[in-house]
Amino acid sequence: MLSRCDLTKGAAVALLTFSTQSAWAQETRMNLFKIVTIKDEIVVGLSTEELQALGGNDASAVAHALAQKGDLTVWQYNVHRGPNGELQQTPTARIGLLANASLRVEPYATTYQILPHP
Repeated sequence: MLSRCDLTKGAAVALLTFSTQSAWAQETRMNLFKIVTIKDEIVVGLSTEELQALGGNDASAVAHALAQKGDLTVWQYNVHRGPNGELQQTPTARIGLLANASLRVEPYATTYQILPHP
């Protein structure tokens, strides 16, 4: 039988582990956007820091930076299976976006886990 002290210690360790993982997930939070062009649609990911460097935190900041700079280098994201078999949004290639080929930038939501790019 577990003592009250053992239960308290176990709860403290679980709480610490959960809060550490939660903080790590927030630090590496990726924001996904769908880039719609004449030919196709792609999903790209930007970290919170990358978005702040562009001057915002939403799709309009990405569109404005792309129009102002003429091009952006971003990570393209696709769905792949993770090591445990579950589907994940993972970075697959670092690509360049050109302003004249992009028609629209919109937020992209997914139910899959999003892995941060390198």
